[in-house]
Amino acid sequence: MNWKRFWLAFFLVFVAYFATNMLIHVVILGDTYMKPEIQKAMRPEAEMSKFFWVRIVTTLVFAFFFTFIFAKGYERKGIMEGVRYGVYVTLFYFFVTSFEQFIIYPVPYFVVWYWVAAGLVQAVLMGIIAALVYKPRSAT
Repeated sequence: MNWKRFWLAFFLVFVAYFATNMLIHVVILGDTYMKPEIQKAMRPEAEMSKFFWVRIVTTLVFAFFFTFIFAKGYERKGIMEGVRYGVYVTLFYFFVTSFEQFIIYPVPYFVVWYWVAAGLVQAVLMGIIAALVYKPRSAT
């Protein structure tokens, strides 16, 4: 494994995941989350802010394993490899966790599909980043 390229890809995937989470959940869905039927399922904002460090940790863990699994299965197929990987991650992670949240919390059904669609965009973007940045060491 090319650790230098891995760490660079990991860092860029982390930044992309963190930034797109903020864009999706604060900017795009922020007003939706303020609706009373959704508010009753969420912690108050001040309480959520206390746990911001948890978001950093979970984002780091996600970005690490997203990149690590990509690097382990790297096939030298270019950007489309990253797109395909992003679709797989969407189905394996974002689709499953979004619907699990729907079962547990009283969020409207349309929000779940927003989460899945947003996860698809995120995962494909991160897959493309990983595909562009990660290159294994050449055999010499």
